[in-house]
Amino acid sequence: MRPDDRKYLSSHEWIKINGDIATIGITDFAVEELSSGNEGDLVYCDLPELGRVLETGETFGEIESVKAVADLNSPLAGEVIEINSAIEDHLEILSQDPWDRGWMVKIKLSEKDSPELLDLAGYESSLEN
Repeated sequence: MRPDDRKYLSSHEWIKINGDIATIGITDFAVEELSSGNEGDLVYCDLPELGRVLETGETFGEIESVKAVADLNSPLAGEVIEINSAIEDHLEILSQDPWDRGWMVKIKLSEKDSPELLDLAGYESSLEN
């Protein structure tokens, strides 16, 4: 079950905002599409350096599986203040827990909203199209 305490992009990233800090990750749908349910199919994840300033919609990294490479897009603008380096070495975390332990980056927000952000119902509706 997908959490309703965050916003989503149609490109399958999620963002959870807490004050002026936001945590960004990818959805279970993205993980499933990349790995076909086999966590060993995820082979590489490239995350940004600390201090990098991201614009809304900007690609900040990529995740690679044996069958595809997907860009990671920032749902909102802000400065990267923390990266989850554990997932770079242990991509299985994304398959096991994309919502909590599988977060990718934390940013200090320079904006709080975007028309591209979807609530849970909007995101799930986008999956049906």
